[in-house]
Amino acid sequence: MTLHDQAPDWHVSQWFNTKQALTLAALKGSVTVLHAFQMLCPGCVSHGIPQAKAIRAAFPADRLTVIGLHTVFEHHDAMGPVALQAFLHEYRLGFPVGIDQADPDGNPIPLTMQAYRLQGTPSLILIDKAGRIRLHHFGQIDDLRVGAAIGQLLTEEPG
Repeated sequence: MTLHDQAPDWHVSQWFNTKQALTLAALKGSVTVLHAFQMLCPGCVSHGIPQAKAIRAAFPADRLTVIGLHTVFEHHDAMGPVALQAFLHEYRLGFPVGIDQADPDGNPIPLTMQAYRLQGTPSLILIDKAGRIRLHHFGQIDDLRVGAAIGQLLTEEPG
């Protein structure tokens, strides 16, 4: 997977903070920020989640969508839906969050994490208005760099 590739569909087993399942197709025409995290990931709690919340607060909701992807590739038993729901409440995450679907073949890496070739968490992916990946970053990323990239994507024409 390289930059400008079409973003793969998400494989989500359960959604929080949204009344309906979200798809990339439904979000075309809007810039999408996909924040992959685990609630037991120190880098996610200290940097990734606050950054995702700041992005959600800084940009108009009708032009930019922030999606959380809880992608558990370790400590599976400790990070189930009930624990995630409490975590989302405690950290006041109001944007939609999906639980990455477990691999039915037993691979500990969930399906969306596999499709996006994520190296771990936190990971930040920017998807342009046409559904193409424009930034794919593992680990902490500077707020200014992310803001500049989002600003550029918001000014581009879809297509």
